[in-house]
Amino acid sequence: MTYAIPEQVSAANKANVETLLTIANTAFASAERLAALNLNTARSLLEDAVSNAKSLLSVKDVQELVSLQSSLAQPSLEKAVSYSRSVYEIATQTQEELGKVFEAQYAEVNKNVSTVLDKAAKSAPAGSDVAVAAVKSALAAANSAYDSINKAAKQVAEIAEANVAAATSATVKAVGSAAPKAKKAA
Repeated sequence: MTYAIPEQVSAANKANVETLLTIANTAFASAERLAALNLNTARSLLEDAVSNAKSLLSVKDVQELVSLQSSLAQPSLEKAVSYSRSVYEIATQTQEELGKVFEAQYAEVNKNVSTVLDKAAKSAPAGSDVAVAAVKSALAAANSAYDSINKAAKQVAEIAEANVAAATSATVKAVGSAAPKAKKAA
């Protein structure tokens, strides 16, 4: 005995599979970018370590050692900050892409619930208009709350990003100004 699968269920399943594929592709792309970043960073760190070791082997006195130490600190910090920014950028972009997918899903669910409510209202017995209106009102209130929370979360993320950028910049400047002072003290 065969059962006919309604077109709506089939379309919903197809849409869900496409959504899952989008999420998986986003996750894989993010992991790929992060792996490439880590590989390039590891390569750069190895090259820097070899170069720094050669420089240390050529040091002739303590004053030259202190000067070398100060000159090596700034590029290392800048590379660490750059790496952190890149990781943060990858994470932020991934979150934005996934957020778009989830917002689209949320909009689709709202549309479907609204359609079901409209169909229910048409076939509901007389006098049930008040109940349907109450459910629609609750749905509208939930959507409004979701939109407000979503906007607030985006504002918090923007503020956090600005604070991270300001703190990073201040750290780089502080280390940059400390290096010349260390050279003068030596």
